[in-house]
Amino acid sequence: MELPMERVKDQYPEEMINCLYPEIRHFNVTLKYDFNSPGEDLDEGFWESANPETIKRFSAVGYFFAKTLYEKYHIPVGFIKAAIGGSPIESWISEEALGPYQHIMEALIPFKDSEYVKKVLLCDGQIANEWYRRLDENDQGISGSGWTWYSDEVDTSKWSDIYLPDKFANVNLKNFNGVIWFRKEIDVSEDMLNRPAKLWLGRIVDSDKTYVNGQFVGEVTYQYPPRKYDIPPELLRKGRNTITVRVICKNGIGEFVADKPYKLFTENFSVELTGQWKYKVGAVCSPLPDTPFVYWQPTGLYNGLLAPLTRYTVKGALWYQGEANTSCPSEYHSLMKTLVADWRKKWNQSRFPFLYVQLPNYGAPDKQPSESQWAELREAQLDSMTIPDTAMVVSIDLGEWNDLHPLKKRDVGCRLAVAAQKLAYHEDITASGPIYEGIKFVENKAVISFDNTGSGLKSRDGLELKHFAIAGGNGEYRWAEAKIEGDTVVVWNNSISEPKAVRYAWADNPEAANLINVGGLPASPFRTDR
Repeated sequence: MELPMERVKDQYPEEMINCLYPEIRHFNVTLKYDFNSPGEDLDEGFWESANPETIKRFSAVGYFFAKTLYEKYHIPVGFIKAAIGGSPIESWISEEALGPYQHIMEALIPFKDSEYVKKVLLCDGQIANEWYRRLDENDQGISGSGWTWYSDEVDTSKWSDIYLPDKFANVNLKNFNGVIWFRKEIDVSEDMLNRPAKLWLGRIVDSDKTYVNGQFVGEVTYQYPPRKYDIPPELLRKGRNTITVRVICKNGIGEFVADKPYKLFTENFSVELTGQWKYKVGAVCSPLPDTPFVYWQPTGLYNGLLAPLTRYTVKGALWYQGEANTSCPSEYHSLMKTLVADWRKKWNQSRFPFLYVQLPNYGAPDKQPSESQWAELREAQLDSMTIPDTAMVVSIDLGEWNDLHPLKKRDVGCRLAVAAQKLAYHEDITASGPIYEGIKFVENKAVISFDNTGSGLKSRDGLELKHFAIAGGNGEYRWAEAKIEGDTVVVWNNSISEPKAVRYAWADNPEAANLINVGGLPASPFRTDR
């Protein structure tokens, strides 16, 4: 929800140029936390209307949600963005509401001591600063004799070879912590000279500093953002050019992430950067010690960001969260009920519309049916549809296997807007994909019925249905064949004569799942063996 339009500008370039909606406005709530009392007011902030100058600061999901509603109803839409990426659900609930959760309340206790919080923040900062200081001091690429390793003149003939993108563990750098330098020489044609160029280096784990022909062109200090750097028109030269990347690995799992764009390009010409590179270790060190995210602790974001907003009249809420709670999915449904009830009480709106997004697909696809905490959390989100005046958006087709922050935010925002049309604006529409309703067994087949089928069921890609799994009495799941019959799906595996249970899209990343309704909305993952 926090991810701004700036991050998706290459995904939706027309939006960055053409948006001019004075009646779509947003208010960004800046980070603040408090573990002792709910805030009375915000320290700063202002409303901005959507135009080419301001759009990069808008929440991408929020913008597309607002735009879809505005274009349908032609009434002003304002949204307040109170969102911090990576935060767990318990940080957005009041202390009063969290009272029954003893383990959460115990975790909160030390953070109610402001001196303890200051000490933790100071200690964490000192540890990190000292770790990076020693790393720089020991990095021979910048502290050794001779040329710095980003210099255009440095000799790389004795550096090792690596094919990028790849995990560093695949070149005998498993569990590596420290600095690795990467260098690639490329040939640039005259057609690319004296014009703006861009350098895209996919994603890199963890942080990088990047140089072209010995000149610094950009850096990213943590692993999630894409590496997209602007190259000045005068920097490239005809013929040989060098790209050097200094990568810091702090937790032993460094890599150039696969299936991302790696290229140097101008408007009409491009140089592909996947392939052979040179590399050399600059420094080796111990891992950067883990430190707690102070502001993620229970009640902190509720008190600091949300409580002041409860004095403001709102129409409803959008919620797009869950990844931070996948380690304990069993309590998520209960926490969702608690959060929704808490917000409705604080805003004094018993029928406060609450729209939320189910977790997208993420991670490497499984080759065989498997257990999944991400699937369990999606199930908890599915269960939360029983909370009155809520609506869920399914997004298992909108994620990216290699990116915790997928970029298809327009689809998320538009689907939330469709849900709002039904829940908040009372349109008589099918606003959700198919939802599991029941199962019955006929001989060796399972017949699955659904709600929210709309005008009917179909396969998204026109191919046979995928990612259904079926189990017999031994509880062992096998991939199943499946076909649509009316508003049901018939599921079977000829090796299982007496099926007992079915699962659909039950995985961290069910990328092949393709059951949708005719309206194009995907079916929610489910299991029948609860």
